[in-house]
Amino acid sequence: MFIQPRPYDHPDAVKLNDQVQLEYAARYGDGGDATPLDAAMFDPPQGLYLLAYDEQSRPVATGGWRTQDRNAEGYSDGDAEIKRLFVVPEGRGRGLARRILAALEADARAAGRTRMVLETGDRQPEAIALYASSGYTPCDKFGHYRLYDTSVCMAKPLTGPAQNT
Repeated sequence: MFIQPRPYDHPDAVKLNDQVQLEYAARYGDGGDATPLDAAMFDPPQGLYLLAYDEQSRPVATGGWRTQDRNAEGYSDGDAEIKRLFVVPEGRGRGLARRILAALEADARAAGRTRMVLETGDRQPEAIALYASSGYTPCDKFGHYRLYDTSVCMAKPLTGPAQNT
């Protein structure tokens, strides 16, 4: 497995985004995540988008972070928001999500961000468990789904020494 930075609109990223949207739709009975995103949000140094590839160069995991600062959706100055952390079903159980998460945290920290935040849903218990085991704790709701009962928001400080995840 190898992890590479790619644009959010790279064909492999689009392919995995389509897959995660289908999974969201199945879990929540809707059309998927409607959070407005565009490729420029993930351009360094304001963000980063990563893809993991298997030994046959097939994309198997993805994730990115984007800069957020205080705004009406409940973000705080210095936030870095995780988006689209996803591993295809056949790639799960290999630690890929944890590796991508650690790389995103390190990059956001290097970019001067002070807190990593994420919004997931209550029908994604494996995601919640991953984040909790990586040092994330529940926080005030923010973002596109902040008014939804199914929304789960978590945060982790990025200041201080890097933490192993």
